[in-house]
Amino acid sequence: MIFTETSLPGAYVIEIEKREDARGFFARSFCQHEFLARGLAPTVAQANISYNRHTGTLRGMHYQGEQAPGTKLVRCVRGGLYDVIIDLRPGSATYLQWTAVELSGENYRMLYIPQMFAHGFLTLSDDTEVLYLESQFYTPGAEKGARYDDPAFAIAWPQPIHVISEKDRNWPDFNDPANLC
Repeated sequence: MIFTETSLPGAYVIEIEKREDARGFFARSFCQHEFLARGLAPTVAQANISYNRHTGTLRGMHYQGEQAPGTKLVRCVRGGLYDVIIDLRPGSATYLQWTAVELSGENYRMLYIPQMFAHGFLTLSDDTEVLYLESQFYTPGAEKGARYDDPAFAIAWPQPIHVISEKDRNWPDFNDPANLC
């Protein structure tokens, strides 16, 4: 596995190392030893699938507050998406900064998202399916979100948003005291 740290310390793009022959290829997509060697949390408490019918579907920006923070390993297994993360770690040199990576069923990339990062994505094709490995169980009382168009972040989405839940459309401004970690 090839780990490349993003501009946000602790967040990594992970690529597989293919072993190819006439049959196709074999590659590891997860290895506790390799995560531990980089100081990353390899715990998997829950695995989730997100299926998205249409191009331009936005999900996010989601995170769990300080009472139940967790890491995520995200991979697009079909279709394609523009995956965005925001550093919400108070005191971090990159606090409130975001970065994005394109994940697709064809590029096999994954994104490792540390604790206290908001996460969301915009689908780039119809029938996009996403697999999440999460280190923390979903905790309803800890669920938080930031609006996808919040001026505190100024995320540059690559195409128009056509489908979004009412909940994701109406998260409060991040600087609203009700939304703080």
